Amino acid sequence: MSKSYPACDATELAEQIRTGETTPQDVLERSIERIEAVNPGINAVIHPLFEKARTQIAKGEVCDGPFRGVPLLVKDLLCATEGDPYHAGMGLLREHEWVAPRDSYLAQRFRSAGFVVMGRTNTPELGASATTEPLAYGPTRNPWNTDHSTGGSSGGSAAAVASGMVTVAHGNDMGGSIRIPASACGLLGLKPSRGRVSPGPEHVQVWGPLGTDSVLTRSTRDLAAILDVISGPMPGDLFTAPAPKQPFIEEVSADPGCLRVGVLPDEWDSAFEVDEECRKAVTITTQRLLALGHEVDMDAPPGLAPGREPGGQVVGAYIREELLAWGRKLGRGIKQDDVEPWTWRLAESGRRQSAAQYLTALEERLHHARGLSQWWEQGHDILLTPTMPRLPPKLGLDPKDINTTYGRFTIPWNFSGQPALSLPIHISPSGLPVGAQLVAAYGREDLLIRLAAQLERMQPWSGLSFK
Repeated sequence: MSKSYPACDATELAEQIRTGETTPQDVLERSIERIEAVNPGINAVIHPLFEKARTQIAKGEVCDGPFRGVPLLVKDLLCATEGDPYHAGMGLLREHEWVAPRDSYLAQRFRSAGFVVMGRTNTPELGASATTEPLAYGPTRNPWNTDHSTGGSSGGSAAAVASGMVTVAHGNDMGGSIRIPASACGLLGLKPSRGRVSPGPEHVQVWGPLGTDSVLTRSTRDLAAILDVISGPMPGDLFTAPAPKQPFIEEVSADPGCLRVGVLPDEWDSAFEVDEECRKAVTITTQRLLALGHEVDMDAPPGLAPGREPGGQVVGAYIREELLAWGRKLGRGIKQDDVEPWTWRLAESGRRQSAAQYLTALEERLHHARGLSQWWEQGHDILLTPTMPRLPPKLGLDPKDINTTYGRFTIPWNFSGQPALSLPIHISPSGLPVGAQLVAAYGREDLLIRLAAQLERMQPWSGLSFK
């Protein structure tokens, strides 16, 4: 291999396989070797599927797609893979040794692209926390500093990519669950537009209109090429994002032109309690944008101002519904001691709401999100914010103390359905990564990819914790 395995991105690895420089068997073994060496200290991979992956390759069952033979880790939430453990961070499902009865549409698309699923990664219970510390499997540790959190809920996937176990891993995002771990672990993390990636066939929607799936990567070209293979409508989808004008991978080399970028006004930083190093990531990004010829002004959607309730009423209703759904599958009701205290607290808040109260809360949040999205119609192309207002915290967190704080810049775009991308911009003096978030109008992942690729060409980033 022309470059050591951990340092490759998925695109380069696929090319090496395609040209015969290496083989799927060799790449898989290198990934297994890396996981066995690193995972005991990080706890990212909770369901190794090594023998299954070996058998798939040996029998020639890997699809001849653009990523043929590239190992993939899948978050143990939503992206079901047939016959494999599926526990969603729940000790109850672990006790029942629950396995997925079929592939999700997303898993089918990963396989069709040639990816080899070789394990599933850690996640907080039902994805309901901004830190990956489930009681069922224990905390995932940030490979940049193992005393610190990876963020959540795709923290296991982020840690796996950042530590070089794999070149890319699946994640999903209901309130920042891709972008927060991407920032915490020094990676790229995209929340696509609502309806870009199908949640079926098991789900018609995830947490109502909030949730979507994507990947955590080290390069913009990986992000774009994988978005091409996982996006597109499927029968029965409730939402469908506008079709791209050209493949997303072609946007990597496209000129973004002169974009108008809005940045949070200075006075909002103190109101949002933004950490100095997180402000610095925005400042660095602003300087690079100006050097590239973009227009930058201190402007942001007025409704984004601090102090708004982040949608806890809505989330509680979804968690309550999830527990009821699992009760039906297990054939018994879910009791308080079956789940973690935070999960039960959320579910109880959902139970106490009437249907009318839930609908009112959801309508209020979606109406607010519509107001935010109108800002893009007034001349701006991109909004630049911190991804997180603070550095990755130390482990041992109570979700009730972290979710609102760490999701304040990510949650609004789950309600609005707009694409948002966290970029690995800065490393703090303490050695922890810091991300900056770009937000585009609905359906405009093309702009995010063009701008991210331009920024990467200007100053390549490293998403490897061990460099």
